[in-house]
Amino acid sequence: MKSKHLIASAAVGFAAVALNPASAAGHGDANAARYIAGNCANCHGTSGVARGGMPSLAGQKKDQIAQRMREFRDGKRAATVMHQIAKGYSDAQIDAIAEQFARQSMGQ
Repeated sequence: MKSKHLIASAAVGFAAVALNPASAAGHGDANAARYIAGNCANCHGTSGVARGGMPSLAGQKKDQIAQRMREFRDGKRAATVMHQIAKGYSDAQIDAIAEQFARQSMGQ
């Protein structure tokens, strides 16, 4: 049941991004990265600070986050759900998400 909610939530986020591709790529909206990264909150916690079994993303290096997301997207990294979620993001979107979380601190 929990995975159904997770997938449904991710689908809603992808739909919102698809409806406004300019914002999704980080163009024209200063908050675009925050909106896209908000899709990660279900598993990785609000502001990237996870509670439970998922890793926190807040404060990690941008390049490391982006590399891992691309590995999930490209099928080079094993995952339960993340490989499916990451397929919905372009390189520009992945970079925006990675930058957003890299700017966060574990205390937020």
